[in-house]
Amino acid sequence: MIFLKFDKGTICVEGNVPPGQKWPGLVWDERTSNFRAPAYYYRQIVMAIRSEKLEYTDNARSFAVLPLPLVKKIQPRDHQQNALQAFAAAGKCGVVVMPTGSGKTILACLAIEITARPTLILVPTLDLMQQWVGVLQDFFCSPLEHQNTSAENQEIKIGMWGGGSYDTQKLTVSTYDSAIIHMPHSGSQFGFLIFDECHHLPGPQTRLAAIMSVAPFRLGLTATLERSDGRHADLQSLCGPTVFEVQIGQLSHQTLSPYDVHTIPVALSAEERATYDSNRECYLKFVRERGIDFRRSDGWSQFIRQSARDEAGRAAFKSYLIQKKIAQSPRAKLLQVWQLIVKHKESRILIFTQDNDTAYLLGTLFCLPVLTHHTRMKERIEFLKMFKEGTRTVLVTSKVLNEGVDVPEASVAIVVSGSATVREHVQRLGRILRASPGKKAVLYEIVSDDTSELSVNERRRAHNAYERPS
Repeated sequence: MIFLKFDKGTICVEGNVPPGQKWPGLVWDERTSNFRAPAYYYRQIVMAIRSEKLEYTDNARSFAVLPLPLVKKIQPRDHQQNALQAFAAAGKCGVVVMPTGSGKTILACLAIEITARPTLILVPTLDLMQQWVGVLQDFFCSPLEHQNTSAENQEIKIGMWGGGSYDTQKLTVSTYDSAIIHMPHSGSQFGFLIFDECHHLPGPQTRLAAIMSVAPFRLGLTATLERSDGRHADLQSLCGPTVFEVQIGQLSHQTLSPYDVHTIPVALSAEERATYDSNRECYLKFVRERGIDFRRSDGWSQFIRQSARDEAGRAAFKSYLIQKKIAQSPRAKLLQVWQLIVKHKESRILIFTQDNDTAYLLGTLFCLPVLTHHTRMKERIEFLKMFKEGTRTVLVTSKVLNEGVDVPEASVAIVVSGSATVREHVQRLGRILRASPGKKAVLYEIVSDDTSELSVNERRRAHNAYERPS
């Protein structure tokens, strides 16, 4: 007889383990005199034991089959149905890549129903955690007066790990950070893990949330899979293979709103140009002299190390910051923002910046609400509520609205500044693509002409979402 048990994020295998076994992830632990593997190998180990027709007692998992019927029926769109079928055919383990606004959350609810196991949804932010709680309550927690309420659904409550809460229920939502803390003692309680914005999962610490759980069924959801460090390949072992993928252009005019993307170049003033050029030359001269190559993956970290070593380096780093700030927020950009606000005064507008200083500057100049990671939750909820109701039609944000937060009323996005990453800008585009009758979305990118922003703009547009849909 073989015995399995869960222990602090690992699986212990004891008893009559066949000599010379090569079960996935399993190694001999001298400290405890038994075999042990990271918990996420649970499914593979059980399958290996079963394939050899060995007797075993499974004390590693503390969950069972659990009917979780939807109390609000969903009629999936074609792409959602295809994604669900692909997920089921892959053994209910895999990654689905779908654009923002195409119904990833709805797909997840359908997957919860067919998987029928206690489920933990992992998200990157507290905003998303609250949003998910509302969705799960809507689809799985029927009000008592509902005619067809089953006994099971009357008992379902939604748990939360994060923001000061630690309440474990049959359906629980957690931030990635909280899951890392709680998985060593709770990693046996869930049969199904859903990783929202799963491109976060391969991070050095975040991956522990997947590694320390026995959950045999896993679904990763993202609009942009690739990571600049290449670690998205690790999702294969942490979550499963990519089982379904659909791009923005394939859903435009159908599930998503049709859209246009416009780049607006603006010129620096004479004073800004002189300051930009002198500081950029100082910065680039240092880079050339020290042989720093930004084409290498460690180019930036090399620049940081070199710039900290002497006075010339510190001056070069200061010059880098000055020229970057000028390119990101010259006076002409601020004027252009105002002109676009006036042009689209009947629309709901999101304004994105790369940094908090520019966001607050725009908020001060034009009396606009600003959302950053400094904004308190109460204010954040109030700003989003006003935007939804139309009492405030413009929101300024640095990065808070890049990911996950649902603002379906938005139809215009103005990118004042941003990074070169494709992911960030596809996410920003996705914020305005939620379809509604007669809606035509538009994204503006304001770029300082004859500056480094031009190359940044070219790199971040290397995605088919930035090709104008036909």
